[in-house]
Amino acid sequence: MGIDPGSNCTGYGIIEERNGRLSAVHWGCVRNPPGMDFPQRLKRIYEELIAVIREFSPGMVAVENLFFAVNAKSALKLGQTRGVTLLAAVTQDLPVAEYSPLEIKQAVAGYGRADKHQVREMVTRLLNLKERPEPFDASDALAIAICHLHSAHTRNLIAKELKR
Repeated sequence: MGIDPGSNCTGYGIIEERNGRLSAVHWGCVRNPPGMDFPQRLKRIYEELIAVIREFSPGMVAVENLFFAVNAKSALKLGQTRGVTLLAAVTQDLPVAEYSPLEIKQAVAGYGRADKHQVREMVTRLLNLKERPEPFDASDALAIAICHLHSAHTRNLIAKELKR
């Protein structure tokens, strides 16, 4: 399960790999209404992520790392939102991996500075979707999950080689 934290819209996406093929299981967004006070936003994000985790039982959670922000207040809110997403995962006893936006874009689009449209297009192709995942927060979450599966696969190959 990939999670793209945001206080207005937290995207999530669940994928699976079978026989070397990736497919989307479910994706969506926890969208908070305008004007909702911040602590209630965090509560809603937490509760809805818990519900998704319980419904789909992912094996792990990958979350986008905090990155550079020009506004300290926005960075603080994003950090708090990330904390809530991490808490949702660990309270459900799920392992957590974290990736930078650069790593995610590189893994999905082959270019670390890909824009949201390019990432969404590659997610659509990699998961062989008939429709583009909406909103961008959901396609970003699917990209995070894809990044983790690719990274985990590479780590497993390296570990096998080191055991030889």
